Amino acid sequence: MASSLKVLTVPAKAKHTATVIFMHGLGDSGYGWKPVADQISRDSSFHHIKWVLPHAPTVPCTANGGMPMPGWFDIFSFGFKGPEDETGILHSRDKVNTLIEQEIESGLSADRIVVGGFSQGAAMTLATGLTTEHKLAGLTVLSGWFPIREQIKGLLRSPTTTVPIFWGHGEDDPLVPLSLGHLSKEELKNVGVNETKESGEPGIFFKAYPDLGHSADEQEIVDWANWLKKVIPPAQE
Repeated sequence: MASSLKVLTVPAKAKHTATVIFMHGLGDSGYGWKPVADQISRDSSFHHIKWVLPHAPTVPCTANGGMPMPGWFDIFSFGFKGPEDETGILHSRDKVNTLIEQEIESGLSADRIVVGGFSQGAAMTLATGLTTEHKLAGLTVLSGWFPIREQIKGLLRSPTTTVPIFWGHGEDDPLVPLSLGHLSKEELKNVGVNETKESGEPGIFFKAYPDLGHSADEQEIVDWANWLKKVIPPAQE
């Protein structure tokens, strides 16, 4: 099963027993998150992890005057209060699902796969991770939101309501406001995805970062890495 997405791969430094599929934000590419993958991979606790960093296709962005740019779907308005590109989101969802299938076909168990993303990639993470038939190890949502909520509610798969979710969000995010992150968290709770105070446990572990805008900082990456240690630890021989 071939995916039409081009990907950047950071191989595992030891025996490959887990994979992180991470999606970039609007206008970026997989290369934008390679330094983070490289940073985390330097720790021997993560030598078993392969990183798959897909590149979004080029699509017109309505909110940017129709300018073509790398994107998982069209953004009609940066206010996130109007219509959403359901067709584009579900189309990209299917492509990311194919990446998951490829990892499984290579011999990896679904519960050794984390899907994550930043901003638009984080929205794609929820669209994919909540509707896939596979019970994944976890989802990572950085500076994201819960897209096409009503449509996804009708596509929810029961195993996804207990998947561990790491959600990091800047308190000073001007593009995807923290309030939208909190609203998304409440919407997820309404469909059975509970909140947890323990990193790595089933449900949403939500943490806001002071003085952080629409980006990731060192503390957020450290917290995310600690969460990864819990959801995809080195496999026991």
